[in-house]
Amino acid sequence: MLNSVTNPLGEHRELYSGLIRLHVLHHAVQESIFGLGMIEELGRHGYKVSPGMFYPLLHSMEKKGLLRSRPGRTRNDRRVYRATAEGRKALAAAKRRVQELFSELFEETAVVERARYSGKRERTTYCEKVSNRKHEGGSL
Repeated sequence: MLNSVTNPLGEHRELYSGLIRLHVLHHAVQESIFGLGMIEELGRHGYKVSPGMFYPLLHSMEKKGLLRSRPGRTRNDRRVYRATAEGRKALAAAKRRVQELFSELFEETAVVERARYSGKRERTTYCEKVSNRKHEGGSL
């Protein structure tokens, strides 16, 4: 999906394909987007995507009902995409999950840093967190 020769993310590119889709959806909720503009936007964030990868991604997101496209106003205008109601709903759900994941990823980093400076082991395992949430009446 991402070109491993030009992209430092190369060998782990499958991890980033979902982030690219979320990035596209984020912008399509805010405004009309078009392929080349999004390829350039993603490039500013370190993703090197080719038109041969990106346009099929847009088409698949449209086929799944996340985006809607329309042709430009004149013959030479580009096709533009906007998020559908389903796309906005999917982005809202994804934001909650990404926020939870990022909190956990960076919480772990903070715990390791605190432990390094205090000389103590302060790490809570996943199983301990699940057990704590169950006892607190929280959901998983």
